[in-house]
Amino acid sequence: MDGPNPNIKHPIPMHTRVGFLKPLVTEPNIEIGDFTYYDDPDGPDKFAQKCVLHHYPFIGDKLIIGKFCAIAEGARFIMNGANHAMSGFSTYPFNIFGHGWEKGFDPATWSKEVRGDTVVGSDVWIGMEAVILPGVEIGHGAIIAAKSVVTHDVPPYAIVAGNAAKVVKMRFDDRTIRRLLASAWWHWPVDKIGRNLDAIRGANISLLEAAA
Repeated sequence: MDGPNPNIKHPIPMHTRVGFLKPLVTEPNIEIGDFTYYDDPDGPDKFAQKCVLHHYPFIGDKLIIGKFCAIAEGARFIMNGANHAMSGFSTYPFNIFGHGWEKGFDPATWSKEVRGDTVVGSDVWIGMEAVILPGVEIGHGAIIAAKSVVTHDVPPYAIVAGNAAKVVKMRFDDRTIRRLLASAWWHWPVDKIGRNLDAIRGANISLLEAAA
């Protein structure tokens, strides 16, 4: 059970709305793990253009997404280029329009709003039209409900929903989560994953640990 080739852009024949993102996304400031896919009726090929917004290379922030993530139609990652300086009375970006308005602008007032990389762990499910704000870290195994607006970090194996998104429940108890994170099955060789799918998609942590 070697599984599909993670370098195939459209891994499901006759169903081109689903695509593995690693071979589709070539932007150097986006890193995506094997088998992570995006599902869109218009096709996944424009994921970086449609779903990763205000992502400018000169800022230096990255979008990092792990392996085996499922990203639904219309999910959006808002990057640091969307931020405005907030230290003064006005947040209007006068400087970008030039014609003298750029004079006196202090870049530090904007750069201090940069919140770092946006990081999504492995085995994360991001629902339809969810919005992830800059600098957020989403833990392994988390579920982001449809139309959620994620403004803060999400713990591993949490289910979050709402605007602003809050933890609705944890998928498993604390001890099980620690054991799942220690197993880190998403880093196993692909052939090993294939041999142990029942343990991975089951709910017996001892069985998963025995496979590790």
